[in-house]
This record gives sequence, C-alpha cells and structure tokens, in this order.
Amino acid sequence: MEDHSVDDDNSSIRSSSPANSPVMDRNPSPPPDREGEQGGEEVDAIGETVYSKHWLFSTFTRLIQIVSEQNMGDSDAQMQLPEEDEDELCKIWDMAMDKDVAGFLQEFKAADILLGVITKSRCPRLTEICVGILGNIACFPDTCLTLSQNNDLGAVLLLLLGDTDPPTLLETTRLLLTCVSQSDVSSLWLERVRQQTSVCSSLCFIMCSSTNMDLLVKVGELVDKLFDLDEELMKTWVTAGSQPSDEEEEEEGERRLDVASSLLEAAKQLRSESPEGLEVYLHALQLLTTIHHGIQTLAVAGGTGQALWTFLCEVVCEDLCQPDDPPFVLQEQKGLLVHALAVLSVLYACQNQEAEHSEADTLLPLVGSMLRVLQYHREVSSGHGQKEKEEEEEEKVDEQLQALIQTTVEFLSDIITDLTKDAVCELVTRGYLTEKTCLSAVGSLLPQFSPAVQHLVFMLS
Repeated sequence: MEDHSVDDDNSSIRSSSPANSPVMDRNPSPPPDREGEQGGEEVDAIGETVYSKHWLFSTFTRLIQIVSEQNMGDSDAQMQLPEEDEDELCKIWDMAMDKDVAGFLQEFKAADILLGVITKSRCPRLTEICVGILGNIACFPDTCLTLSQNNDLGAVLLLLLGDTDPPTLLETTRLLLTCVSQSDVSSLWLERVRQQTSVCSSLCFIMCSSTNMDLLVKVGELVDKLFDLDEELMKTWVTAGSQPSDEEEEEEGERRLDVASSLLEAAKQLRSESPEGLEVYLHALQLLTTIHHGIQTLAVAGGTGQALWTFLCEVVCEDLCQPDDPPFVLQEQKGLLVHALAVLSVLYACQNQEAEHSEADTLLPLVGSMLRVLQYHREVSSGHGQKEKEEEEEEKVDEQLQALIQTTVEFLSDIITDLTKDAVCELVTRGYLTEKTCLSAVGSLLPQFSPAVQHLVFMLS
C-alpha cells in the first residue's frame, strides 16, 4: 500500500516572516523601490499603505511564469522555488495581512490567479505560500465573503487536505478554520464539507499519523469548530467511521479511520506538548458524547471508549490538580478538567463498571482527584477577604469554573453511590479521603445529592 504519511524531514512549520514564525510579529517591509516610481508614489500606492501596485503586478506576473516553467519540465518531478522568487512571494504573504492590500488583491482577482497556481504547482513551498496568502486575505469579512463564494476554490482547498506536505496542510487548515469561523460564510463551507466525503478521512488520517504539533492543533480546532456548528455533520462522520465500505470489506473487513479514535490519538500526541491543543481535542470528544451516535460508538466493549477512559484518567490523575499544586491551579487547568471529567462521566455511565473500571487501577485515583478539585475550590473561595469577595461578585461569573464544579459534583455523586465499603476504606488508606476532602465533598454535595452523602457516611461507619 502506498505510504501517505503527512510527516517528512521538513515537518517544521515554515513561514513567510524573516523569523520563520507562523505568526507575523511585525509589519512587513515594503517592497523595494523601483526606478521611475518616485513621482507617481501616491497613484501607485495601495490604499493608505506604501506598498506598490506596480511591484505587485510584476510579482504576480512572475508567479504565473514560474508555474509555466515548472510545467514544461518533468511532470512527475517535484520542483524547487528559487530563493529570490520565494522572498518576493513571501512579501505578498505578509502584505496580505493589511486590510487595504487584501481588498486590492480581491479587486485584482488574485484568488483566481492563486487558485490556478495551486492546481498546477509541483512545488510544495509554492503551494504553501499561495494558500497562506489566501488565508491572510480571508481574515477580513468582505474579502472572506468573496473568497467563499468561489466554488472552484472551495473544492480545491478541501481536496488539499489530502496533501502530504505538513506546511501546506497547516495553511490549508488555517484558511478553512478562518472561513468556517465567520458567521456570514460558515454555512457555505459546511455544505461543501458535507458534500466532500474525503474531508473526514483526510482529517482523521492527519490526526492519526502526524507528529507535527502545530498541524495537529490547527486540525483539532477545525474539527472542533465543525462539530460545534453542525451536529448533523458530526453524526454523519461518527456513523461513517463505524461502517466498513464494500472495498474495505474485501480487505479482511478493515474499517475506516473513525473520528473518536483519531481524536484520541492526536490528544495523546499533544498531552505533553500542548495543553491548549489537548484542551481543544477534549472539547471535541466531549461534543461526541452529546449525541446518541457518539455515545454508542464509545460504549462498545473493548473499543475506543475503554482506551479513552484510561487516557483521560491518566491525564486527570497524573497531570492535573496534583497534591503538591497550589489551589489556584484550578484556574489554569479548569478547561482541561471540565472537558475530561465530562467525558469520563458519560463513559462511566454507559460502560460495564465492573469490567471496564478497575477500582484499584483507575477509579479510586479518579475519585481522589475529584475530591481534591472540590477541596481546592473551597480553599480558594474561602481564602478571599471580604473586599476581594465583593470585587469578585462585581466581575463576570466564571462560567467555566462553575461548570467544572458542577460536573465534578455530579460525577462524584454517581461514583460514591456505587462504592463498596472496601473501596471507601481504600480511599482512606491511600489518603484520598481525608478530613479536608471529606468536608469539601459533603459541602459541595449537599443538599442536591443527599443520597450520595448518606451512602458515604454509612460506608465510613
């Protein structure tokens, strides 16, 4: 089988900026002055900028020439972009961050030129730059609307998700996320994604195989946004991943890459590298648990749900809210904790508790972590002075922290009512259930979850 791995020796993210950073941290230098342009500076300038229209025309003409020259050679050979041409094109990439320049590029029909270059290019760096320019143009509502109405461009960009060049994939994903995130055009892109069935398999393949952290984070943001905007799309992708196609059935029943296991694999990659990226993937996994099809997929014995349970327990119990952490760590980790515990609570409810959740291996440490969350929250809340409390009341309510505490309390209540006397004693022996954590838990559980408190007291007696 042909190797379609998306990672190669050049997996680091290249950029148009001089510092090789994917985010421009300065205004780009203006194009070099051309002889004879001084007198017509105002006429030649793009909007209120110092950028030259003449230089831009010349550079785009050169761009078309580059592609033409490439297509005159070996059709199967991968081409390299001359350094001088790369520098000039990267200036346009940076310039497109300016609203006036983006608007001028739109009037100049630059999108059609760039689309033609992308479809004919045999140079990965050239493709990356062209998609990057389009990504910067799309940052503004008016220009994004015009780009989004170009159906040919939309189709080509979705097909580019099947590319094997990580920098090109990164810029393509960034562009798609930018467009999907703008309410005026999101419906156009969602419809295209529904119609282009390869999008799901392409994104799943990247999540399963890539070791490029920047790419994984951006793909996760795109998948999370798509799921958040379109529940029907999420259902379709979940269902498609669990059904073998006719061709796949011929190959010993091999199944497609499914969304849940792909999200899990990417989350594993990001666990130690990017807490922000991990949080995105946990939120996407939580969205899966809000639909029946998603829960069904995770509830299959020995499937993704079991692996996900083990992974999330490790994250919660080993990485977050540790005994030697200060209580205010909750503020930093609330996003990860609320998504992880929300998914775990669904898994706990839908799987065979005795078979899937070994009390000694995962369940008791998980209870210990939740008790610690409630203890830290109580300590932080009671640690404020009266003046600080009054100031805090005037500020916007921390909805995410509130969601974390509510999720923790509900999940803890479910587990406590299932604990045996031996399990409760083991909690005490291991130091999970102490006077402090017990008081915090009881204070949080009452009065809404009185049966759980009564069961705990009975088991301790």
